[in-house]
Amino acid sequence: MGYGSGELIIRSYNAQNDRVRVEGLESICEVGPADKPFLFTDTLGDPICRIKNSPIYNMLVAELGGQLVGVIQGTIKLVTLHKPPKNVAKVGYILGLRVAPAYRRHGIGSRLVTKLEEWFVACDVDYTYMATEKDNEASYKLFVNKLGYVKFRTPAILVNPVNHHRSSQISSNFKLTKLKIEEAESLYRKYLSSTEFFPIDIGNILRNKLSLGTWVSYPKGETWGKVPTSWAMLSVWNSGELFKLRLGNVPISCFMYTKSSQLIQKFLPCFKLPSIPDFFNPFGFYFIYGVYGEGPLYGKLVKSLCNFVHNMASSRPKDCKVIVTEIGGNDTRSKLHIPHRKSMSCSEDLWCIKSLKNEDRKSVHKLTTVPPTRALFVDPREV
Repeated sequence: MGYGSGELIIRSYNAQNDRVRVEGLESICEVGPADKPFLFTDTLGDPICRIKNSPIYNMLVAELGGQLVGVIQGTIKLVTLHKPPKNVAKVGYILGLRVAPAYRRHGIGSRLVTKLEEWFVACDVDYTYMATEKDNEASYKLFVNKLGYVKFRTPAILVNPVNHHRSSQISSNFKLTKLKIEEAESLYRKYLSSTEFFPIDIGNILRNKLSLGTWVSYPKGETWGKVPTSWAMLSVWNSGELFKLRLGNVPISCFMYTKSSQLIQKFLPCFKLPSIPDFFNPFGFYFIYGVYGEGPLYGKLVKSLCNFVHNMASSRPKDCKVIVTEIGGNDTRSKLHIPHRKSMSCSEDLWCIKSLKNEDRKSVHKLTTVPPTRALFVDPREV
């Protein structure tokens, strides 16, 4: 395809030569549909920050006429995936696709995806997948209509703003315990190793410095040494250490409301009005992952754990302004009890998948038709 400004060159990212240019591209590329409020990503001087904690990763850049006009990132890992005849698959995850606004609709995005898929094939990847907003028409057309991806799962993204002026209540009927890393790994392997997209290297995730810990909650009067009648668990990842987000394309009325709510909360706390965080300046967030539990009190126990995470975040205003959780689309039990602001959340994120091996192409249909497991493990390294 001719691009008018010379030959399109796609190559691996070189930190020394490309870092500043990639940061410049990120600063002008919004994340999400352009006709709605969108997010800008601040990588804090490290363009590969979102992938460098993964077992295997790569970043490609596109150059045209000496200008850097596009980037894409990919990671590779082993996960549990219900597919015959084995239960484990090597999957490649696509993220961070950006094309400079002036160069869109010229096939650069599809060329970047195709080149990344070639790298996946060279690494013997079984399936590649990506995530996008369900109403992101441009992304859907590119991956599904043009590149052969199919809809796979629709997780729910739950977002809860952090109120730095008020603590969340934790029931005195429950006990919270922080697990040792070895205990958390054993628990995840016991209860979640058969769920979709459970990473085989869960121990590396739990030992990463960005993982703040794993906590369990159970009724007082019972002991953790003997499995309680009801229990819940979750882990927390500090994404704000890697990159920051900033909101754009927001109506002035929303901006004024945010500022006024913060002033009321600061000077008139007796009114007990909810304060909206300042999303117009760069902000970080905590990501809750590995949510699971059992028993009749599971919902209340999950809520107590989420309230604990909120209180932990509220003591660190520079690190965290929102708490994000992503759960399986059919995990209604968790969704009912995880605190979240409906207006800020996404009831259906869209995951799409594609087989990279001829022998597995028929199994993609089976993967998309088999009912999903209730729990869906979302790797915090890919957020």
